[in-house]
Amino acid sequence: MKIGILGSGNVAKSLGAGLRRKGHEVMLGTSSLPKLADWLPTSGGVRSGSFAEAAAFGALVVLAVKGTAALAAVQAAGPQALAGKPVVDATNPIADKPPVQGVLQFFTGPNDSLLERLQGEFPAIRFVKAFNSVGSAHMVDPQFEGGAPTMFIAGNDDAAKAAVAALLREVGWEPSDMGRAEAARAIEPLCMLWCIPGLLRGEWAHAFKLVKPR
Repeated sequence: MKIGILGSGNVAKSLGAGLRRKGHEVMLGTSSLPKLADWLPTSGGVRSGSFAEAAAFGALVVLAVKGTAALAAVQAAGPQALAGKPVVDATNPIADKPPVQGVLQFFTGPNDSLLERLQGEFPAIRFVKAFNSVGSAHMVDPQFEGGAPTMFIAGNDDAAKAAVAALLREVGWEPSDMGRAEAARAIEPLCMLWCIPGLLRGEWAHAFKLVKPR
């Protein structure tokens, strides 16, 4: 599959290289191509281009920018190029403020989410929240005791969620569909919970798992 990734930070690079190892054609879209100059030769064949080029390239697209830049990144990519495509929203609404006792601050409230804002602004795009509740080092082929960890997903389009769930299984996750976009109000704060051990104790190697009765 052709996958476009909007972003050039750690999440974009980790997903880009990992998905390329799985045999996908991958293009990272960035507003600053020099940011990727040293990394591209080590990526296993990931291409680079503008946001618009990556959006047009991908049959599935991943939004992997800072939460504060998410709306602008989609606008730069061209909503018309993304219309009808599954777009994985890997962002979190982290505010430009320091954590409080290890707890990140969000610019959304408890009855709001960044996924909902994106879906409301760009209704023709089929957004699916995923990859937001674990660190970039563990996004592809996570290795933890207890088997495959859980990745909680949400979105309004069932076909888009099915496509993202299939991709998650391919890279070592158990997807768990939490419902429509409003469920991101619960999923996005998992980023806060995931980061607390890291920010307080330097512990970053963990993931969530949904346990069900036998």
